[in-house]
Amino acid sequence: MDFLKPFVLPVPSRTPERHDTLDLYLPDDLVRPRPAILVVHGGPTPAAVRPVPRDWPVFQGYGMLAAARGAVGAVVRHRLHSPDAYPAAATDVAAAIETLRSDPRVDPERLALWFFSGGALLAADWLREPPSWLRVLALSYPLVAPFPGWPVGARFDPIGALAGVGDLPIVLTRVGREDPGIAGGVRDFVESAAKARLEIVDVPDGRHSFDVLDDDDASRAAINRAADLVMAALA
Repeated sequence: MDFLKPFVLPVPSRTPERHDTLDLYLPDDLVRPRPAILVVHGGPTPAAVRPVPRDWPVFQGYGMLAAARGAVGAVVRHRLHSPDAYPAAATDVAAAIETLRSDPRVDPERLALWFFSGGALLAADWLREPPSWLRVLALSYPLVAPFPGWPVGARFDPIGALAGVGDLPIVLTRVGREDPGIAGGVRDFVESAAKARLEIVDVPDGRHSFDVLDDDDASRAAINRAADLVMAALA
């Protein structure tokens, strides 16, 4: 099972602090509130899949990476189990954000949201009207246009939502060997973001889920570059 392969970037291991549907990876020396990065996994993933995505090495890896960089890393378990479950998943993400912002160890005015694969349709809510506390939004190998036949309404349209994005920084990690059904949406997103503060991290030979499938220096460099951009926006 590919989703159980190790995260390709070595990061210091740490045990998460579990809060219902939210796992927190805490940095060392928490003497003051820190910015936080919320990792939103992809999907749809059937409800019966075990382990659940927040326990996959790749998302644990991003949580640990955030903590290693001095931020609070957070990974949410959401209910994106089928294409019609985006509203339920969006509710879970919003609740996780509120839990995260209310934690006294987190600076509630410095958050990043990092969306992966099919979870990227959930980014539309935050691109459309970015709140002041959202300092950067990251997307990795994102699905930004639903597949034909998916019952996904206009609410979950990241491309259309760009009209209201303002000066919110966006970090897009784009892979060269993307599924054609996803790559077309990414091209449209980039074109629509021509006036946005968009930074693109390219992985020319990378595949969808390159961060577990392509264990090479190019993958590690791309992950580090995206993390650098996210942390810079949180400074």
